[in-house]
Amino acid sequence: MASDQVTSVPPGGFTFDLCARNAMLERAGMKVPKGVKTGTTIAGIVFKDGIVLGADTRATEGPIVADKNCSKIHYIAPNIYCCGAGTAADTESVTNLISSTLELHRLQTGRKSRVITALRQLKQHLYRYQGHISAALVLGGVDVTGPVLYSIHPHGSTDKLPYVTMGSGSLCAMGVFEAGYKKDMELEEAKTLVRDAIAAGVFNDLGSGSNVDLCVITKDGVEYLRPYDVANVRGERQNTYAYDKGTTAVLTESVRPVITSESVVPVAPDAAAAAEDAE
Repeated sequence: MASDQVTSVPPGGFTFDLCARNAMLERAGMKVPKGVKTGTTIAGIVFKDGIVLGADTRATEGPIVADKNCSKIHYIAPNIYCCGAGTAADTESVTNLISSTLELHRLQTGRKSRVITALRQLKQHLYRYQGHISAALVLGGVDVTGPVLYSIHPHGSTDKLPYVTMGSGSLCAMGVFEAGYKKDMELEEAKTLVRDAIAAGVFNDLGSGSNVDLCVITKDGVEYLRPYDVANVRGERQNTYAYDKGTTAVLTESVRPVITSESVVPVAPDAAAAAEDAE
Protein backbone atom coordinates (compact mmCIF):
# COMPACT_ATOMS: atom_id res chain seq x y z
CA MET A 1 0.00 0.00 0.00
CA ALA A 2 2.81 2.37 0.91
CA SER A 3 4.60 1.70 -2.36
CA ASP A 4 1.60 3.06 -4.30
CA GLN A 5 2.04 6.47 -2.65
CA VAL A 6 5.72 6.83 -3.54
CA THR A 7 6.29 9.28 -6.38
CA SER A 8 8.10 7.64 -9.28
CA VAL A 9 11.53 9.06 -10.03
CA PRO A 10 11.75 10.44 -13.58
CA PRO A 11 14.43 8.90 -15.80
CA GLY A 12 17.72 10.75 -16.06
CA GLY A 13 18.89 12.70 -19.07
CA PHE A 14 17.40 15.52 -21.09
CA THR A 15 13.63 15.66 -21.50
CA PHE A 16 11.96 17.18 -24.55
CA ASP A 17 8.58 17.76 -22.88
CA LEU A 18 9.05 21.51 -22.69
CA CYS A 19 10.22 21.65 -26.30
CA ALA A 20 6.97 20.01 -27.41
CA ARG A 21 4.99 22.38 -25.23
CA ASN A 22 6.77 25.44 -26.66
CA ALA A 23 6.18 24.23 -30.23
CA MET A 24 2.48 23.78 -29.46
CA LEU A 25 2.27 27.31 -28.01
CA GLU A 26 3.93 28.73 -31.13
CA ARG A 27 1.42 26.94 -33.36
CA ALA A 28 -1.36 28.41 -31.23
CA GLY A 29 -0.10 31.91 -32.01
CA MET A 30 1.99 32.73 -28.96
CA LYS A 31 5.04 34.85 -29.71
CA VAL A 32 8.36 33.60 -28.39
CA PRO A 33 9.91 36.16 -26.02
CA LYS A 34 12.97 37.81 -27.47
CA GLY A 35 16.20 38.19 -25.56
CA VAL A 36 17.28 41.65 -24.46
CA LYS A 37 20.86 42.63 -25.27
CA THR A 38 23.00 43.48 -22.27
CA GLY A 39 26.08 45.67 -22.35
CA THR A 40 29.10 45.95 -20.06
CA THR A 41 32.88 46.22 -20.08
CA ILE A 42 34.66 44.59 -17.14
CA ALA A 43 38.33 43.71 -16.83
CA GLY A 44 41.01 42.61 -14.41
CA ILE A 45 44.78 42.44 -14.34
CA VAL A 46 47.46 40.93 -12.12
CA PHE A 47 50.24 43.35 -11.16
CA LYS A 48 53.31 42.95 -8.98
CA ASP A 49 51.56 43.30 -5.59
CA GLY A 50 47.97 42.34 -6.26
CA ILE A 51 44.91 42.68 -8.49
CA VAL A 52 43.26 45.62 -10.23
CA LEU A 53 39.62 45.17 -11.27
CA GLY A 54 37.77 47.66 -13.47
CA ALA A 55 34.24 48.20 -14.79
CA ASP A 56 32.09 50.79 -16.49
CA THR A 57 28.89 52.08 -14.86
CA ARG A 58 26.19 51.94 -17.57
CA ALA A 59 23.19 49.65 -17.10
CA THR A 60 20.96 49.14 -20.13
CA GLU A 61 17.51 47.75 -20.92
CA GLY A 62 17.94 46.94 -24.59
CA PRO A 63 18.33 50.33 -26.32
CA ILE A 64 17.51 52.28 -23.12
CA VAL A 65 20.11 53.49 -20.60
CA ALA A 66 18.49 52.50 -17.30
CA ASP A 67 21.27 53.63 -14.93
CA LYS A 68 24.28 55.84 -15.60
CA ASN A 69 26.09 55.03 -12.35
CA CYS A 70 25.60 51.31 -11.73
CA SER A 71 28.09 49.55 -9.47
CA LYS A 72 29.41 46.41 -11.20
CA ILE A 73 32.23 45.51 -8.80
CA HIS A 74 30.73 43.30 -6.09
CA TYR A 75 32.01 42.35 -2.64
CA ILE A 76 32.71 38.66 -2.13
CA ALA A 77 35.05 38.65 0.88
CA PRO A 78 37.38 41.19 2.55
CA ASN A 79 40.17 40.04 0.20
CA ILE A 80 38.05 39.03 -2.83
CA TYR A 81 35.95 41.12 -5.22
CA CYS A 82 34.09 40.23 -8.40
CA CYS A 83 33.06 42.18 -11.52
CA GLY A 84 29.74 41.18 -13.08
CA ALA A 85 28.46 41.39 -16.65
CA GLY A 86 25.10 40.21 -17.97
CA THR A 87 21.76 40.63 -16.22
CA ALA A 88 22.23 42.99 -13.27
CA ALA A 89 19.80 41.08 -11.04
CA ASP A 90 21.59 37.78 -11.72
CA THR A 91 25.07 39.14 -11.02
CA GLU A 92 23.88 40.83 -7.82
CA SER A 93 22.05 37.71 -6.63
CA VAL A 94 24.79 35.18 -7.34
CA THR A 95 27.56 37.33 -5.80
CA ASN A 96 25.47 37.98 -2.68
CA LEU A 97 24.81 34.26 -2.34
CA ILE A 98 28.47 33.27 -2.57
CA SER A 99 29.50 36.14 -0.31
CA SER A 100 27.07 34.83 2.34
CA THR A 101 28.33 31.25 2.12
CA LEU A 102 31.95 32.40 2.36
CA GLU A 103 31.09 34.43 5.46
CA LEU A 104 29.65 31.29 7.09
CA HIS A 105 32.75 29.34 6.02
CA ARG A 106 35.05 31.92 7.64
CA LEU A 107 33.04 31.86 10.86
CA GLN A 108 33.18 28.06 10.99
CA THR A 109 36.85 27.63 10.11
CA GLY A 110 38.33 30.85 11.48
CA ARG A 111 40.42 31.22 8.34
CA LYS A 112 40.69 33.81 5.60
CA SER A 113 38.72 32.98 2.45
CA ARG A 114 40.66 31.71 -0.56
CA VAL A 115 39.90 32.76 -4.10
CA ILE A 116 39.72 29.14 -5.29
CA THR A 117 36.89 28.51 -2.77
CA ALA A 118 34.83 31.36 -4.20
CA LEU A 119 35.64 30.16 -7.72
CA ARG A 120 34.46 26.61 -7.03
CA GLN A 121 31.19 27.77 -5.47
CA LEU A 122 30.48 30.20 -8.29
CA LYS A 123 31.21 27.77 -11.12
CA GLN A 124 29.19 24.94 -9.53
CA HIS A 125 26.23 27.25 -8.97
CA LEU A 126 26.30 28.54 -12.55
CA TYR A 127 26.82 25.08 -14.05
CA ARG A 128 23.80 23.81 -12.16
CA TYR A 129 21.62 26.22 -14.12
CA GLN A 130 23.29 25.46 -17.48
CA GLY A 131 23.86 29.10 -18.44
CA HIS A 132 20.34 30.33 -17.68
CA ILE A 133 21.77 32.59 -14.98
CA SER A 134 23.13 35.45 -17.08
CA ALA A 135 26.25 36.22 -15.06
CA ALA A 136 29.68 36.54 -16.66
CA LEU A 137 32.18 37.25 -13.89
CA VAL A 138 35.76 38.41 -13.37
CA LEU A 139 36.90 37.16 -9.96
CA GLY A 140 40.05 38.51 -8.34
CA GLY A 141 41.64 38.45 -4.92
CA VAL A 142 44.77 38.00 -2.84
CA ASP A 143 45.11 35.03 -0.48
CA VAL A 144 47.86 32.80 0.93
CA THR A 145 48.86 31.80 -2.60
CA GLY A 146 49.23 35.41 -3.79
CA PRO A 147 47.20 37.43 -6.30
CA VAL A 148 44.83 35.30 -8.38
CA LEU A 149 42.52 36.27 -11.25
CA TYR A 150 39.79 34.17 -12.90
CA SER A 151 37.11 34.62 -15.53
CA ILE A 152 33.83 32.71 -15.08
CA HIS A 153 31.39 32.18 -17.96
CA PRO A 154 27.61 31.89 -17.42
CA HIS A 155 27.62 28.13 -18.06
CA GLY A 156 30.33 27.53 -15.45
CA SER A 157 33.60 27.27 -17.39
CA THR A 158 36.56 29.17 -15.95
CA ASP A 159 39.98 30.47 -16.98
CA LYS A 160 42.98 31.53 -14.91
CA LEU A 161 44.85 34.30 -16.72
CA PRO A 162 47.13 37.29 -15.96
CA TYR A 163 44.55 39.62 -17.53
CA VAL A 164 40.92 39.04 -18.50
CA THR A 165 37.99 40.95 -20.00
CA MET A 166 34.29 40.14 -20.17
CA GLY A 167 31.13 41.78 -21.49
CA SER A 168 30.04 43.31 -24.78
CA GLY A 169 33.03 45.67 -24.77
CA SER A 170 35.54 42.92 -23.94
CA LEU A 171 37.17 42.87 -27.37
CA CYS A 172 37.94 46.59 -27.15
CA ALA A 173 39.43 46.16 -23.68
CA MET A 174 41.40 43.06 -24.68
CA GLY A 175 43.06 44.98 -27.50
CA VAL A 176 44.36 47.51 -24.98
CA PHE A 177 45.56 44.75 -22.63
CA GLU A 178 47.39 42.84 -25.35
CA ALA A 179 49.16 45.99 -26.48
CA GLY A 180 50.16 47.31 -23.04
CA TYR A 181 50.42 44.41 -20.60
CA LYS A 182 53.75 43.34 -19.16
CA LYS A 183 54.69 41.13 -16.26
CA ASP A 184 55.24 42.58 -12.74
CA MET A 185 53.69 45.97 -13.47
CA GLU A 186 53.70 48.70 -10.85
CA LEU A 187 50.43 49.81 -9.27
CA GLU A 188 50.03 53.08 -11.16
CA GLU A 189 50.89 51.39 -14.47
CA ALA A 190 48.27 48.72 -13.82
CA LYS A 191 45.60 51.26 -12.84
CA THR A 192 46.25 53.30 -15.97
CA LEU A 193 46.14 50.23 -18.19
CA VAL A 194 42.83 49.01 -16.71
CA ARG A 195 41.39 52.51 -17.00
CA ASP A 196 42.38 52.68 -20.68
CA ALA A 197 40.88 49.22 -21.30
CA ILE A 198 37.53 50.17 -19.75
CA ALA A 199 37.56 53.51 -21.58
CA ALA A 200 38.05 51.64 -24.86
CA GLY A 201 34.82 49.77 -24.15
CA VAL A 202 33.05 52.98 -23.10
CA PHE A 203 33.90 54.78 -26.35
CA ASN A 204 33.52 51.85 -28.77
CA ASP A 205 30.64 49.80 -27.34
CA LEU A 206 27.10 51.20 -27.14
CA GLY A 207 26.27 48.99 -24.17
CA SER A 208 29.08 50.47 -22.06
CA GLY A 209 29.42 54.04 -20.88
CA SER A 210 29.59 56.68 -18.16
CA ASN A 211 32.37 56.32 -15.55
CA VAL A 212 35.29 53.99 -14.82
CA ASP A 213 35.37 52.21 -11.44
CA LEU A 214 38.50 50.50 -10.13
CA CYS A 215 39.15 48.14 -7.23
CA VAL A 216 42.75 47.56 -6.09
CA ILE A 217 43.29 44.43 -3.96
CA THR A 218 46.59 43.83 -2.19
CA LYS A 219 47.68 41.87 0.86
CA ASP A 220 47.38 45.09 2.89
CA GLY A 221 43.73 45.70 2.01
CA VAL A 222 41.28 46.90 -0.63
CA GLU A 223 40.96 50.32 -2.24
CA TYR A 224 37.64 50.83 -4.03
CA LEU A 225 37.89 53.84 -6.36
CA ARG A 226 34.39 54.90 -7.42
CA PRO A 227 34.61 56.71 -9.70
CA TYR A 228 38.27 56.51 -10.66
CA ASP A 229 37.70 58.44 -13.86
CA VAL A 230 34.76 60.10 -15.62
CA ALA A 231 35.57 58.95 -19.14
CA ASN A 232 32.41 60.17 -20.82
CA VAL A 233 31.78 63.70 -19.56
CA ARG A 234 28.46 65.19 -20.58
CA GLY A 235 28.98 68.34 -22.66
CA GLU A 236 27.49 71.67 -21.70
CA ARG A 237 24.78 73.25 -23.81
CA GLN A 238 26.37 76.02 -25.83
CA ASN A 239 23.22 77.93 -26.76
CA THR A 240 19.64 78.44 -25.67
CA TYR A 241 16.64 77.03 -27.47
CA ALA A 242 14.16 79.83 -26.62
CA TYR A 243 12.99 81.35 -29.91
CA ASP A 244 10.91 84.52 -30.31
CA LYS A 245 7.38 84.25 -31.64
CA GLY A 246 7.39 84.51 -35.41
CA THR A 247 10.80 82.85 -35.89
CA THR A 248 9.11 79.83 -37.46
CA ALA A 249 6.60 80.50 -40.24
CA VAL A 250 2.97 79.61 -39.52
CA LEU A 251 1.43 77.82 -42.50
CA THR A 252 -2.17 77.57 -41.28
CA GLU A 253 -4.06 78.86 -38.28
CA SER A 254 -7.45 77.70 -37.02
CA VAL A 255 -9.35 79.03 -34.02
CA ARG A 256 -12.21 76.95 -32.67
CA PRO A 257 -14.48 78.52 -30.03
CA VAL A 258 -15.24 76.37 -27.03
CA ILE A 259 -19.01 76.15 -26.50
CA THR A 260 -20.28 75.25 -23.07
CA SER A 261 -23.84 74.24 -22.37
CA GLU A 262 -25.64 74.12 -19.05
CA SER A 263 -29.00 72.50 -18.36
CA VAL A 264 -31.17 72.79 -15.24
CA VAL A 265 -33.44 69.86 -14.37
CA PRO A 266 -36.33 70.86 -12.04
CA VAL A 267 -37.03 68.59 -9.08
CA ALA A 268 -40.59 67.55 -8.34
CA PRO A 269 -42.10 69.14 -5.17
CA ASP A 270 -42.74 65.74 -3.56
CA ALA A 271 -39.17 64.62 -4.10
CA ALA A 272 -37.82 67.90 -2.68
CA ALA A 273 -40.01 67.56 0.43
CA ALA A 274 -38.84 63.98 0.96
CA ALA A 275 -35.20 65.07 0.71
CA GLU A 276 -35.76 67.77 3.34
CA ASP A 277 -37.42 65.29 5.69
CA ALA A 278 -34.49 62.89 5.28
CA GLU A 279 -32.05 65.62 6.25
